[in-house]
Order: sequence, then structure tokens, then C-alpha cells
Amino acid sequence: MLINFTKMHGLGNDFVVIDGVRQQIHLTPTIVQQWADRHTGIGFDQLLLVEAPRDLNTDFFYRIFNADGTEVAQCGNGARCLALFLQQEKLTDKNFIKVATLAGELELTIESDQQVKVNMGVPNFVPAKIPFLVPQQQATYSLPINNETVTASVLSIGNPHCVLIVPDVVQAPVEELGSLLTKQAYFPEEANIGFMQIINPHQIKLRVYERGAGETQACGSGACAAVVAGCSLSLLASKVTVVQPGGHLEVNYPHAMGPVYLTGPAITAYKGTVLCPNSTITI
Repeated sequence: MLINFTKMHGLGNDFVVIDGVRQQIHLTPTIVQQWADRHTGIGFDQLLLVEAPRDLNTDFFYRIFNADGTEVAQCGNGARCLALFLQQEKLTDKNFIKVATLAGELELTIESDQQVKVNMGVPNFVPAKIPFLVPQQQATYSLPINNETVTASVLSIGNPHCVLIVPDVVQAPVEELGSLLTKQAYFPEEANIGFMQIINPHQIKLRVYERGAGETQACGSGACAAVVAGCSLSLLASKVTVVQPGGHLEVNYPHAMGPVYLTGPAITAYKGTVLCPNSTITI
């Protein structure tokens, strides 16, 4: 069976986006992995699947699969791409779109300049909700790793994030330390590991090792997590420009314990078709 797809990216964080409203999709984790391979497949950080709504309060249901085939609950860069995809494919003519995810509802606003603002919801610091296995909630944590410890903020933006403050993101051991931290037992569902360099209260540099994908050019939920972590430690202002390898995102966290907003671009690269073998296992 041939499946239509659109290749998109948000600051280099790249996606395959698939219309599951007008196409019948049957996927396995193995097929997602094959498509994600940059040498023998299409290549992407995440696969985004839009489906018909499951309730009357939302316009669509939005599913996210990492390159390793695992399904996750949140992706800010992907949500921006999804919003433009829905309009481009004439699945909606709305500029304000509500989608449901495994993490809850997202509000997507397509602005006049085609930037997309995403209401990413209220950050959660409660360890059991992240999930993060520690005895009690703290502002920061000393995490054991390879007979040493690192200091980090840990929170959920619909998915688990661990944020480390570093003096220089260029020199940060993103691949080495990120791959170790995400696999630690205190992160039972793994975590996205952010390395944040604070330039001033209104600007940070950030690199993120994403669970199931490795380091990406940009991470929308990671940008939100870093800003929220910085605000909670009184190190950042409520509006922050987040500079990532792929470009700039704007994050606004106007009220403590309120929602965090992410604004940035989304780009369509190309459209294509891909062979999806029939399978008996669905995800």
C-alpha cells in the first residue's frame, strides 16, 4: 500500500507528517524505524500522524512517534508543522485549531506571518507526573551518573525533560551525557536532556538530546522546559529567545503555574509517497 506523506521541519527538527483522516494507516514500530533511517528510508526525527477527533471538543487527534518507533505525547516543533499541514492539505480552514494528544489538548494559532503559536499547557514539576523517581520534589536535583553527580531541573511539558545549565553549549557533552542520562532508572520513560547556556535574562542557547531520536537541530518542548526551569530559578524573564542549532524560537511563560507558549516557523520541504507493507500489528 502506498501512503502519501509530507516532509516538514521546524528549525531543522524534521518530520514526516501523515494524513490519517483520509488514509487508512497501519504501522508497526519496525516500519517507523525503517522510514526514519536517513540512508535507506525517508529520514526524520519524528513521525506525526493526524487522525479524526476522538471527542467533540477538539478538531483532530495528533500522534507522535520517535525515530526508534516509540510513541510519545508531546512535540512542540511538530505541533507547529501540524498546524500548517492541516491548512495546506485543506483538512481545515481555521487559524485557531485545537488538537488532542496523549498529553492533553493543544491550542495552535497560525499567525498572519505564518508563524505558529502553540499553547503548550501548564508545566508540571510533580515527580510522579513527569515521571521521575525521587523521594520528594525539589527546585533542582543532584543526579548520580557514572560515579559523579550533575545538577538539573526536572519537569514535564507533556513529556519529561531534564535541564542542565552549562557555561558553553558548544563544549557541552550532549551526545555522551544525554544518552547516559536519558537511560537512568530514575527516568522510567526516559527523558529529553537539555543543555542550557544563559546569555542574559531574555536569551539562552540550547541543545537537546531527545529520547528516541538523539540530538536534534531544535526541540520545541525542550525550549519551553529550559525557559520554565530558568524562570523557576529566577534566572530568566517571562519572554525569552531560545537559540538552537536550527534557529530561534520564542517562548513566553507569563505566569508561574500558568501555560507556556511557543512561537516559531514551520516549513514544508516536499511531498511524496512511501510503501507501507500490510501488517497485522498496529500502533
